Amino acid sequence: MPEFRIDDPADPRLDDYRDLTDTALRTRSEAERGLYIAESFKVITRAIGAGHRPRSVLTQERWAPGIRALLDDAEVPLYIAADDVVEAVAGFPVHRGALAAMHRPVEPSVTELIAGARTLLILEGLIEHANVGSAFRAAAALGADAVLVSARCADPLYRRSVRVSMGTVFQVRWTRFADWDSLRAELRAERIAVAALTLQDDAVTLDAYAADRPERVALAFGSEGPGLSAEALAAADAVVTIPMSGGVDSLNVGAAVSVALWALGHPPARR
Repeated sequence: MPEFRIDDPADPRLDDYRDLTDTALRTRSEAERGLYIAESFKVITRAIGAGHRPRSVLTQERWAPGIRALLDDAEVPLYIAADDVVEAVAGFPVHRGALAAMHRPVEPSVTELIAGARTLLILEGLIEHANVGSAFRAAAALGADAVLVSARCADPLYRRSVRVSMGTVFQVRWTRFADWDSLRAELRAERIAVAALTLQDDAVTLDAYAADRPERVALAFGSEGPGLSAEALAAADAVVTIPMSGGVDSLNVGAAVSVALWALGHPPARR
């Protein structure tokens, strides 16, 4: 494995890691360059374990032995730099061991993703990367087979999404869908019902829906502010709500995903 010690933050070999705190820049440039950033030794390990390929790794000296063992004989450049150099490049103190520039995997088609799935998660228009990561962590922990992400939803492979998910974005299969018309047609062909999670007054409660859930279902969640779009609601077979108390009108979307997936996996006993 080729190793390089770098003392100059302006070294062009580190361009993949530059300005990681600039969300708008990174969201655009990482997709264009076919890469994403994995942050921390644990996340890098999970990414490689899922079959993702690193194209380089940047680490401080104290983490280098572990990275060498992880990469073994792979022909992946290992850049070793002092803490202040790494911070100057990334734009923040890197305390979690290392950064890896990973090759972005090819997304499967919607048809391929939903084949055989019993429980799907649909994320429409989420703008907070942390919420996307939280939703993926819930999907992994609570048995969703796959996640469908709208065209304008935040990137599941953005650094913060990956970190909040604890690397579970690598173990849950996902892809993007173009629009609701095409998605609904594909779901109907597979006899998958769509349940839209929203606050509508006429929505059925989650416990009632879980008690008689369809054999195959996709749970749709909307953005943090306006919620699901009119197109999403029109495509839904059922509108479902999580009853609230204490003067609270709704949960954070990541928490709502967790509650809904748990309920569908553990429906109440029928009376």
